[in-house]
Amino acid sequence: MTGVGSLPAVLVVSGTGTEVGKTVVTAAVAALAASRGERVVVVKPVQTGEPPGAAGDLETVRRLAGVTRTRELARFPDPLSPEAAARVAGRPPLDLAEAAVVIKQLQAEADLILVEGAGGLLVRYDPAGATIADLAAMLGAPVLVVTTPGLGTLNHTALTVEALNARRLALAGVVIGSWPASPGLAERANLTDLAVIAGRPLAGAMPAGSGRLGREAFLAAARAGLGPGLGGVFRGAG
Repeated sequence: MTGVGSLPAVLVVSGTGTEVGKTVVTAAVAALAASRGERVVVVKPVQTGEPPGAAGDLETVRRLAGVTRTRELARFPDPLSPEAAARVAGRPPLDLAEAAVVIKQLQAEADLILVEGAGGLLVRYDPAGATIADLAAMLGAPVLVVTTPGLGTLNHTALTVEALNARRLALAGVVIGSWPASPGLAERANLTDLAVIAGRPLAGAMPAGSGRLGREAFLAAARAGLGPGLGGVFRGAG
């Protein structure tokens, strides 16, 4: 099946590292799709850093986007990479091939499936070195890259995009996960340079603090902070 509008049926959301705003961007894409009446499912293959029963990233997505159809496939309590967290917990890691089967099965009941990775694109999920990039390849899904706005972002983003290209994975766009209210010189310059790295205009820049908004205000922030390809009206950040 194909997605509704310009979005694919499955979109993988990864990043240049941890704490870059992947969950907020995932929630923003989900909120806009749901506001158009699309059936949205959000999948978190592995949640780390949270004990059983605690709220994780999917709870944030549900709170911000109002999307109730979510799936977490594995959880490990320590705030480590998925492979390391499973190892420390003495449990088997998530099998990404099995995860791909589950996600493909969900396509029968969804217009859009968002798959939020853990950490950066090449973080290890098992001892063999499988990554969220491998899962994207199994799904035939493009990858939306979430990055930071300040110093260091150009190298991290370029390496991530280069890794996608080396694996012949489609780049769905680059989004800044947390755009400051008062950007400095580096942030303003990076708007141009990140677009050069992406080879296209930025796909968005979510305002800093968006994750603390109520649902209606978050929907408005998502519409302003994401570009037309993701359902919003973003054309650039000031």
